[in-house]
Amino acid sequence: MKRRTFIAAALAAPIVPTLAQAATFRTYKPGLIEDALKAGKTVFVDYSATWCSTCKRQGRVINALRAANPAYDQAMMFVKVDWDDYKSHTVTTSRGIPRRSTLIVLKGNKELGRLVAGTGESQIKQLMDIGL
Repeated sequence: MKRRTFIAAALAAPIVPTLAQAATFRTYKPGLIEDALKAGKTVFVDYSATWCSTCKRQGRVINALRAANPAYDQAMMFVKVDWDDYKSHTVTTSRGIPRRSTLIVLKGNKELGRLVAGTGESQIKQLMDIGL
């Protein structure tokens, strides 16, 4: 019995940090970004689709950078906007988002930075650093 518990814990250990990290991306619902901006928060928005390979690559890089530097999570709220659900919604059209795999950083009523379809660690880090 103890061996089973040990094996189960050992197998689950690598998954737990990934699940904890994924939980800090908020799923967009109308008003979420606007409310956060009105409250003075900096918001990192990821316009993505579950089927998009570029989006998946960006997600892996973002999660690795966040894991390496907890200051990102302290400084910004991370929001994921599902492209398939919101590509024609004002959360997308009002900001002129051209396509899925677009990342933006917002504060107040300003867009501080944008990256469209970039997957390089240095590109994404540079955008995230704007939010610090």
